[in-house]
Amino acid sequence: MNQQFLGSILAAALITTTAGADDTLMQRFDKMEKEMNALKAELANLRAEKSAPIVAKQAVVEEDEKKSVTEDLEDIHEQLTTLNKKTNGNAIKWDVDFRTSVDNLNYTMANGSKQINDALFSNRLWLGMNYAATKNLSFTGQLAYNKIFGQRSASPDNPNSPDGFDWVSSESAYNDTLRVRSAYFFYNNDTFLGLNVPWTFSVGRRPSTEGHLINLRDDMVASSPLSHTVNVEFDGASAKFGMEGLTGLNGSYFKLCAGRGMSNAEPRFNAAPYAISHDTTNSVDMAGLILVPYDDKQYSTGFQYTYANNLIDTVNSPFNPLTGNYLAAGLYDPSFTSVGGLHTATAFAMVNGIGEGWSEYLDDTILFISGAMSKTNPYEGQGMLGSHDSQTGYSYWIGTQMPSLMSEEGKWGVEFNHGSQYWRPITYAEDTLIGSKIAARGDAYEVYFTEPLVDDILTFQLRYTYIKYNYTGSNGFFGSSSGTPMAISDVPSGTDMGANAVSKAQDIRAYIRYKF
Repeated sequence: MNQQFLGSILAAALITTTAGADDTLMQRFDKMEKEMNALKAELANLRAEKSAPIVAKQAVVEEDEKKSVTEDLEDIHEQLTTLNKKTNGNAIKWDVDFRTSVDNLNYTMANGSKQINDALFSNRLWLGMNYAATKNLSFTGQLAYNKIFGQRSASPDNPNSPDGFDWVSSESAYNDTLRVRSAYFFYNNDTFLGLNVPWTFSVGRRPSTEGHLINLRDDMVASSPLSHTVNVEFDGASAKFGMEGLTGLNGSYFKLCAGRGMSNAEPRFNAAPYAISHDTTNSVDMAGLILVPYDDKQYSTGFQYTYANNLIDTVNSPFNPLTGNYLAAGLYDPSFTSVGGLHTATAFAMVNGIGEGWSEYLDDTILFISGAMSKTNPYEGQGMLGSHDSQTGYSYWIGTQMPSLMSEEGKWGVEFNHGSQYWRPITYAEDTLIGSKIAARGDAYEVYFTEPLVDDILTFQLRYTYIKYNYTGSNGFFGSSSGTPMAISDVPSGTDMGANAVSKAQDIRAYIRYKF
């Protein structure tokens, strides 16, 4: 049809040209051009009129398609919403911290004998989990696995017992232990009772290890406690109140903490399940206050006070203090008894970046100093740390962490701490196989190197810890049995006690650690 229409146009143009034979050739072409333009315009109008119904129909189809897509998206969104409700909303976020270590352990006993382990291999796995139900309420937990190679436990009574082997521990239905290192809910808000005071509150198995200062060598983000006096897993509650808006001091806050370290309760299948046991121990509770007056991330200081009651010790020592030998069979009683309470207090100051741009090396150097004291409160008829009177112990701790000379992200550190005769912190969870260096009644030296292998995901650390004890009982409990401080020089070397009291200890550790 278009060809016939164009043919008609050309015929009309020819007729027009013939009719105007008297005009000049240029005038004829001008007329033809005008007529052609008019015909083209008319053709365009005709095409538009014919295509208009088609365009309208296509628009209707597109609108229907849009409605259909919108309805599909709404259906999908509704299904996802229903699924989220059934699965508690967003999925729990997991993180992994896996470490393989080898430790070279060397002990010198009070009688001069040696006890060693050239290469003790161990695996430690932490599985962290976090879930935020709302912007103010969240849950945090961590599952822990920590054991030496090829063995579920190291029993001092019979370390070679077949029951200790773990050849089939994951394939046999005889081990029902699941260790939860931490599990707590966490609430936070920007105001407290209408005041400009940010605050938090949490209850559960709280993170109370790897606290301030010890976290540097452990390559961890610090938890709340000041680790000079508290480094132990605990169940309890805490509330933190930010004071920066009221004091004008950067990072100032105070925190209240309380928890229970041991519950006095009868066993499940006793006559009165979970009733208070009429035994020699009571529930162990601890409460404390943490105060951080100033922290601008370069200069910081902090204070901590705690009091723990009903602390425990064994009924008597395996050693006869008169002869220095083991007690006769049947006389040693390893069961626990409550002996008294303990006050602890500590304060620290830290500089994270020395000077004001003096050098890049000093900008990334950390320097700290910490002092602490402990004071016993023995109950009537009981003794603590070998005395029926209240005794005070002291400790100081200094250290530095500097950038590595081998890589940009690596670091190395040097630390020293000293404890007096009656020094007693609660630091049983410190990550050192030879016992807590912070608890040493004597001198402890440590140097470590931490280097990244793959970004900050895979790291390597080499650490050396050396402790020279001046008194026994540094890693004992709180009573006169295991916690009595006896000068190492006074331990009779020709006795069983001389062969079992540690004079010097060292731990050389190397590890590879994966964190993601």
